[in-house]
Amino acid sequence: MPSIVKKFVAELIGTWMLVLVGAGAAAVTLMIAEGADKASAFNIGIGALGGLGDWLAIGLAFGIVIAAAIYIFGPVSGCHINPAVTIALWVTKRFPTKDLIPYLVAQFTGAILGAATLLAMLGTKGTTVGGLGAPGAFPGITMSGVFIAEVVGTFILMLTIMGIAVDKRAPQGWAGLIIGLIVAGVITTMGNISGQGINPARSFGPMLVNAFAGGPNGLSIYWIYLVAPIIGAILAVFVYDAFVKEEIEE
Repeated sequence: MPSIVKKFVAELIGTWMLVLVGAGAAAVTLMIAEGADKASAFNIGIGALGGLGDWLAIGLAFGIVIAAAIYIFGPVSGCHINPAVTIALWVTKRFPTKDLIPYLVAQFTGAILGAATLLAMLGTKGTTVGGLGAPGAFPGITMSGVFIAEVVGTFILMLTIMGIAVDKRAPQGWAGLIIGLIVAGVITTMGNISGQGINPARSFGPMLVNAFAGGPNGLSIYWIYLVAPIIGAILAVFVYDAFVKEEIEE
């Protein structure tokens, strides 16, 4: 059984990787698009190539790094790298209380370090133009729309985690790939609504570093990116237990 120190380091590095590669892809996309004609004011893309194509690329960046992290760190910590996942498993008594705070601290610390690494590599434009890949509401989207998108995206993610990683009947060896792909899918579909943070740590790291480095300050709406994913994840576990678990595990 890995020690709590090893689990802490695994969660920290895994979340650092997530922000560095995933949020980094969003930041670089915005930097590339600076000064270019966009397909519309409603997307982050570049000209006719913008919009959904850019979100697919960003989603795949997230998906690939999540898959890699799961295969690397899954045997050590389970590779939650998402406070909403950890809290949902804890609420439903699948995760020990003694490990809750170390996991959350590791995840938020890793996310902050990931955003700081992005800033060090990209320079000031990484934050003033790229926003360090922090999620946010897009033009025409209300805060209620953002909240719903974050709940729904995390709900789908957590359902997938339950089915492919937590359920003992799940086929072995597929968790990293399938979880990475579902993250890529929800980001591609709903990224242009809320940025699809679907992870309180991943959202907080770039928002916090932006606030200190002169970029867009999204901390005033961070509560959405904290509360909505936790609600979505907890709801997913209860739905899974009520409607899927019994049929599979009886």
